[in-house]
Amino acid sequence: MSGEEKGSVLQFATFQSSVDEGFWHGLSSLKLNKLKTDEAPVLITGFYTPCSNPRVSSHLTLLNESLPTEPNDELPTSTRRGNRNKCSVPGTLYNTNTLEGYNALDKRGLLKAEAKKIWEDIRSGKVEEDSSVLLRFLIISFADLKKFHFHYAIAFPALVLDPPATLVDLKPATEWFTVEEAESVLAGCNEWRMSSLTTDVPFFLVCISSNSRAVIRPLKDFKACQHEDHKIIFAFFDPYNGPNNPGWPLRNYLAFISARWNINKVQFLCYRENRGFADLSLSLVGEALIQPSQAWQDEEHVPKVVGWEFNSEKKVSRRVDLSTSMDPTRMVISAADLNLKLMRWRALPSLNLSLLSSTKCLLLGAGTLGCQVARMLMAWGVRKITLVDSGKVAMSNPLRQSLYTTEDSLKGDKKAVVAAKRLREIFPAVEAEGIVMAIPMPGHPVSSKDEKDILDDCKHLHDLVESHDAVFLLTDTRESRWLPTLLCANANKLTITAALGFDSFMVMRHGYGPFRETSESKGESVSCLSDGVEKMSLQQSDSKLRLGCYFCNDVVAPVDSTANRTLDQQCTVTRPGLAPIASALAVELFVGILHHPLGISAEAEFGNSLDSGSSDRPLGILPHQIRGALSQFSQMILVGHSSNSCTACCPTVVSEYRKRGLEFVLQAINHPTYLEDLTGLTELMKSANSFELDWDDATDDDDDCVEI
Repeated sequence: MSGEEKGSVLQFATFQSSVDEGFWHGLSSLKLNKLKTDEAPVLITGFYTPCSNPRVSSHLTLLNESLPTEPNDELPTSTRRGNRNKCSVPGTLYNTNTLEGYNALDKRGLLKAEAKKIWEDIRSGKVEEDSSVLLRFLIISFADLKKFHFHYAIAFPALVLDPPATLVDLKPATEWFTVEEAESVLAGCNEWRMSSLTTDVPFFLVCISSNSRAVIRPLKDFKACQHEDHKIIFAFFDPYNGPNNPGWPLRNYLAFISARWNINKVQFLCYRENRGFADLSLSLVGEALIQPSQAWQDEEHVPKVVGWEFNSEKKVSRRVDLSTSMDPTRMVISAADLNLKLMRWRALPSLNLSLLSSTKCLLLGAGTLGCQVARMLMAWGVRKITLVDSGKVAMSNPLRQSLYTTEDSLKGDKKAVVAAKRLREIFPAVEAEGIVMAIPMPGHPVSSKDEKDILDDCKHLHDLVESHDAVFLLTDTRESRWLPTLLCANANKLTITAALGFDSFMVMRHGYGPFRETSESKGESVSCLSDGVEKMSLQQSDSKLRLGCYFCNDVVAPVDSTANRTLDQQCTVTRPGLAPIASALAVELFVGILHHPLGISAEAEFGNSLDSGSSDRPLGILPHQIRGALSQFSQMILVGHSSNSCTACCPTVVSEYRKRGLEFVLQAINHPTYLEDLTGLTELMKSANSFELDWDDATDDDDDCVEI
């Protein structure tokens, strides 16, 4: 470039952006968990450095840490100053809820709004305290979280000089400075970049005294440098690598210099580096002439602005497709969590996903009910599922039991193992385990040689109940539910039972056990599911009736229900649509208990409960029993309180189990009448059989009759 006073119009190399994949993942998380439907602008941070490679320009980079942890944070909490490799630049993000909203955004208006912020910072003197505000940027976006597509556009607002600046001269810094000046400038710039206080300050002053000594100073020291009659060169971190043009940051820098200090001739340094150190052969020094705009004297006036970044097709908007680069397992997990997180936007803000994902569920039975319940638990976000079953996959199973195939039945594989494997195939993030084990049952006596195996199974089942937070009783015989019911009552576990008839079903939650555990006897709780039990006072325990279990309405002990039965009575013959209905209700009841303040201690509620529609109970009422009949397409809600003669959960039975342990269980299995004798049901039956009614055959007088 020649040194003539009348030069060419000063042209600037455009700023370029680089959006890291982590930024989009961070935006997805912020949108789902924090922003939801909020379209308010979010303050973010971009990062850039001086050009450090003669062949490649630096970019404004957006990373995961560019985003705030909370939408209302003034700046991302993870952003810290003093990193030489990350010069922080403030930005504003506008993320819309729909693609139509994104396309309808007033891009010109948004750009003007950012320009106004820059102009106000110039006028107020804020730039002298924090020069990075000259580089404010803007990003608009729409995140399609179902397809992992992100539409976006980025702008680097630049105030338009009117008339434009004139470039008088531009050449490498080594050709501009004397040898002494170059050495001093080089040392000063390196010192500026090495200091944690100034390493990421992108605009600064190079003050050169008459003895060729250079000092690097912040913008706020301009008056002092001017007073000392130093030669002042306005320096900035230049991201551009080319030899013929300065980088984009100089545009607003010149507007600031002209408006703030009314300087017409400006010498500037495009500071660039090589391998982390100042390189004056790559850096440029230039001289520009600025004619102050008369309109700038008006305090209400805001200069014109340009700055939208164009892609290779000369378009503003861009689209990123992360589905092609994401790990398939991660995509499955994100997609599975999407519906649950969307529930929290409007319909169910109080949904506790961490509680659901951490709850350990034990499913006893991996048949028609077990398969359906397992899948619905996963749909609700439960990630820890254990299935217990001793059976093999039969030829008739795949049609009604959704986790099995014909190939499984031909191999004769065990249901529990196959079901757990299939759950992991459906959703790789689930922790599913299958345990092949038969549940010991009353009415099914065992020989002395089999006693050890039965006792081992009892101990194993006891350990499983203790190590899980919720238990689903989904077996196909009544007696197979007795021991799990006893163990759950003893441990105060959240317990759900689902049972099927031909065209009827019953779903119920068991009440808490007969004994309130203290922290001393129970130790630290496995989870918060039975916190309601812990919080109940003794007075409440005495005054409130416990909800009953599956056996509380029985007047006989459970016995062998499969002996002397025809084939249709031995098999679970039900209408095909019944199991999905009952399974869905069982899981919904489970989720309701998890989110109830009292957990398993919650009282039974009905459709006309006063608080069923309250805002703190968005899942609705919490019934005790739900019974339905497909023949009438009807459903009713019932409540049944615990019985003092229950063979599974009454104080007498639980006390005996605690006292005698597995010996008690073995006696109950081998002696059909033992539980009836223990609970008083035998005496009750005798009393009922001996009870006679005395009928009064005398005819009453007409005066005693009442017409209804």
